Amino acid sequence: MQKFMYEALKLAFKSYMNDEVPVGAVVVKQGNIIGMGYNRTEKDQNVLRHAEVIAIDEACNRLKSWRLCECELFVTLEPCLMCSGAILHSRIKKVVYGAENYNFGSTKYIEGKIEIIGGILEEECSNLLSNFFKSKRFDTR
Repeated sequence: MQKFMYEALKLAFKSYMNDEVPVGAVVVKQGNIIGMGYNRTEKDQNVLRHAEVIAIDEACNRLKSWRLCECELFVTLEPCLMCSGAILHSRIKKVVYGAENYNFGSTKYIEGKIEIIGGILEEECSNLLSNFFKSKRFDTR
């Protein structure tokens, strides 16, 4: 499990380096990565360009099917409502995430329909996000 979360973390770091909220995601089928994504909302100026959606799109293109029934998604941050909907509709069987998303996390809506495991490499995922948001704040003293 950690192997794929490390791959998602590498993608999250790409987001960080591109001044995007650092989230990375990989779709895995039978032990192979078939889709990868990292946040690109600012670069593409498109609210739909979340890491999960990009990874799902790449996996669908690779399999030539929208049904990802035998696939797992590894993502550095708990998915938001939009991404949870895409996960549910694509029929992904398991979601593994690193950091809790206290503002927009919505895996509770898909829990019971999809296996969900949280907290994998949580400290590494959380630290990357924290460092990003700290760099955006100004010292007003």
